[in-house]
Amino acid sequence: MASSTTFYVVMFPWFAMGHLTPFLHLSNKLAERGHIVPFLVPTKTQTKLDPFNLHLDLISFIPLVVPHVDGLPLGAETMSDTNLGHELCLAMDHMKNQVEFVLQQLKSDIIFYDFACWIPAFARWLGIKSAFYNVVSAAANAYLFIPARKLNDVQKRNELTELMQPPSGFPAQSLRVRLFEPSTALFAYCEFGSSKSIYERVTAVMNDCDVIGIRTCLEIESRSLNYLESQYGKRVLCSGPLLSEPPTSQLEDRWANWLGRFKEKSAIYCALGSEFVLKKEQFLELLLGLELTGLPFFAAQKSPFGVLTIEEALPEGFYDKVGERVVVHGGWVQQQLILGHPSAGCFVIHCGFGSMWESLLNDPR
Repeated sequence: MASSTTFYVVMFPWFAMGHLTPFLHLSNKLAERGHIVPFLVPTKTQTKLDPFNLHLDLISFIPLVVPHVDGLPLGAETMSDTNLGHELCLAMDHMKNQVEFVLQQLKSDIIFYDFACWIPAFARWLGIKSAFYNVVSAAANAYLFIPARKLNDVQKRNELTELMQPPSGFPAQSLRVRLFEPSTALFAYCEFGSSKSIYERVTAVMNDCDVIGIRTCLEIESRSLNYLESQYGKRVLCSGPLLSEPPTSQLEDRWANWLGRFKEKSAIYCALGSEFVLKKEQFLELLLGLELTGLPFFAAQKSPFGVLTIEEALPEGFYDKVGERVVVHGGWVQQQLILGHPSAGCFVIHCGFGSMWESLLNDPR
C-alpha cells in the first residue's frame, strides 16, 4: 500500500550479515509503501544482498569503501570476512566523511542505523531525523543496554556476578541467570571501535536518536519495551519480525547437489552467526557432537580463535573419517535457502534473533 507522502529513508547498518539483511527486509517494507530507500553498503557485499532487494526501482545500494586499519585483513568488509570486530568497527568510525558526503547529496528525511554512534550529531546538523534500529531482542537490550546497568559497576566489580543480576527496575526481577551465561555478554563492555564499548555505543545512540525501533512485536515483548521507554524517555517502536520473502536467487549448485544426496529432513544444518567465534576446543567438541549423531551435517562456522582458516582447525584425517556426509565451511552461505531445502531437518543455532526468525519460516527443528 503506497503512502500519500514519499520519504527518503537512508539505511546504514553495522557491517555484519545479521544486521545488513534485516535492515534490507525493513527497506522492502518501506518500499512497499512507496518510500525511496538508499542503502549504504560495503562495495563487495552488495552481491550478497541483491537477491533480497524486492524493489529495484525504490531501493538503491550506495557502495562505500571500508578503509584499511591496522590489524584488519586486507579487503575485509563485514564480519563474514574477519573475526576482528573491534578493528572493523574502527574502520566504520573512519567512514564519517564518506557517509556525511552521501547524506548531503541525497537530501534525505531520515536515517536508520545501529552501531555508528556519530550519526545523530551530524544528522541533526543536516536536518535529518535519526532512527536507531536494533535487530536484537528487546529483552536483551533491556537487560544489557540501559542506563540502569552502569558501566562502572560492571567494570569495577566482578563482571560475571554483576551481570547475573537484573538491572534496577527490570520487569523480570525473578530472572535467574546461570554462571556461564554472562560470560558471552562481557564483550559488550570492552572497547569496540574508537574508544567506546558496545554498551557505550548502544546507550549513546538510544539517548541521542530521535526514535528507537526494534525488530520485535509488542505481543511478545511488551514488558521489555515498556522498560526501555522508561529508561530512555522516548517512544520505542516495533517493526514486527519482518519475515523475509523467499530470495530471488537459487541455492549454489555445490550445496544443492550435496543436500540432494540425502533423504528428506535427514540433514543437520549448524550455524552460529558471523559474529560468534568459538575457541578451538569448543569448535572441535561441536564437530565431534555432530559427528556422533551419525547424520549428514553442514557446519557453517567462523574460524576458531587462534587459526586463520577453518581447514586448519579440523582434526587430522577428519574428512577421511566422515566422508562426503559432512561439510564444514568457513565462508558465507545462503542460510535461508539451505533451511528451505527438503533435506534440512534440524537447525543447530546460537539463538541469534535473525536466525531465529529465519528458522520460523522453514520446517527444520
